[in-house]
Amino acid sequence: MNADQVLELYKKHNALLEGHFLLSSGLHSDKFLQSELIMQHPDKVDAVIAELVVKLKDVEFDTIVSPAIGGIRFGYELARQMKKRTLFTERVEGQMTLRRGFSLAKGEKVLLAEDVITTGKSTKECINACIAAGADVIGVTCLIDRSGGKAEFDQPFIPLVQLDVKTYDPSVCPMCKEGTPAYKPGSRNLK
Repeated sequence: MNADQVLELYKKHNALLEGHFLLSSGLHSDKFLQSELIMQHPDKVDAVIAELVVKLKDVEFDTIVSPAIGGIRFGYELARQMKKRTLFTERVEGQMTLRRGFSLAKGEKVLLAEDVITTGKSTKECINACIAAGADVIGVTCLIDRSGGKAEFDQPFIPLVQLDVKTYDPSVCPMCKEGTPAYKPGSRNLK
């Protein structure tokens, strides 16, 4: 399944939305990728993630960690196909942390898995939580890198699909200037 086929799948399931969106990063965009609309169809997700598994076949790691909430089902399915352990971080008082009895061993090799990356902010917070727990984060992966390659990490970054979707600071957002209301479909509450 190539990038065009993955995007076609998103479009077919109304998971590639167009409008005026307030992203969890605080930026605005005219496009939003709602991976959960794909994740509700395990047979479709299986084929997409199998393509990513091929890209990751030479990456050596012990555990997949995903930031809640968007990365949980993706991280689980990726771990299932790669026969790895999986867990997730979640926000406690605004900070990403391991909860629910999850722990990482000192030096445990972790692959960070997020469904869609825009700026990488949530992913970096998840990386920091893993490092604070003693793990060695060896890489970052995602279904779709919507930053067009602009998201940067200290670890190798291996997306399945790369898109260049424009984002705007609210002060220069053309949709705001037109008076179009922004819709917040993401998972992080903004302050």
